[in-house]
Amino acid sequence: MKRKAVFIMNPISGTANKSGIPKLIEETLDHEQFDYEIRITEYAGHASEIAKEAKEQGVDVVVAVGGDGTVNEVAKAIVQSKTALGIIPCGSGNGLARHLMLPMNVKKAIEIINTCAIHDLDYGLINGIPFFCTCGMGFDAFISMKFAMSGKRGPISYAENVLKEGLSYQPETYKIEDETGTKKYKAFLISCANASQYGNNAYIAPQASMSDGLLDVIIMEPFDVLEAPQISIDMFNKTLDKNSKIKTFKAKSIHVHREKPGCIHFDGDPVMTDADVDVSLVSKGIKVVVNPNADKSKRQPNMVQNAFAELFNDIHAVREDITKQSRNIQAINKKLLRKLNKI
Repeated sequence: MKRKAVFIMNPISGTANKSGIPKLIEETLDHEQFDYEIRITEYAGHASEIAKEAKEQGVDVVVAVGGDGTVNEVAKAIVQSKTALGIIPCGSGNGLARHLMLPMNVKKAIEIINTCAIHDLDYGLINGIPFFCTCGMGFDAFISMKFAMSGKRGPISYAENVLKEGLSYQPETYKIEDETGTKKYKAFLISCANASQYGNNAYIAPQASMSDGLLDVIIMEPFDVLEAPQISIDMFNKTLDKNSKIKTFKAKSIHVHREKPGCIHFDGDPVMTDADVDVSLVSKGIKVVVNPNADKSKRQPNMVQNAFAELFNDIHAVREDITKQSRNIQAINKKLLRKLNKI
């Protein structure tokens, strides 16, 4: 008996034209294994409605064709069911797809759907809202809000917002409670990760797993302008957890109290909430079509990752030069002071 698949395509996610995708699905999907239909979203929340309908009809695989926002909409409608999530990544970040090592090429992503290798994976809840990649508060939530308001998509627009707002953003004080007790932190951001990255291979939680039943909690402490490039380099090099400004721990759930209400994000989508935030993990709560051939040891950096790495390496070199010049100026000042004292 054939499986049933529904492809839910968001025509406006990401920056690429999707007009050729239906033809690729027709040409690449294994028709001996699948009957399928393609549904196009027409408004925010429509993907969830279509996915819920498909789940109720007993559809085997619902495929999100879009970015992390589309993936979140589809996935939250099919949690705790027999319907599996498939992903054809077409967004600006594709954080969940990259964590799962799914191909960024549409044809190859459809070929992964053909394998129908389905695993039971974890997902998270922040104030009751499902997330599948990351959620958080502080600077990343603030930037998610700015990014959403700008109306522009893509990593360049995101980077512009980060660079524009980063120097003036004021850290907040957070009380975080987990099963070990309560601790107080002054932090630039608090992130809770089910998967390892934000998107574009920017790894906020390099050690995160979607099958360990635990959240990776990341606390980024305040840092100065000279320390910012190293944090960015570490994020793209998957070494952020080694940075002295980063505190990490794993937990099944946490409660966070902030000084005031503010923005949070779930998979990059911002929303305003009150001062108290609850984050928890649901173990093995969603079925996902994974890449059976994924091999982390052979993963190659993409072009965006290389570009950012080169940029931040250049900034790092400038930072070192500024530090050397500063030391030279300090040495000269000391000599001048000694001479003045002799006069």
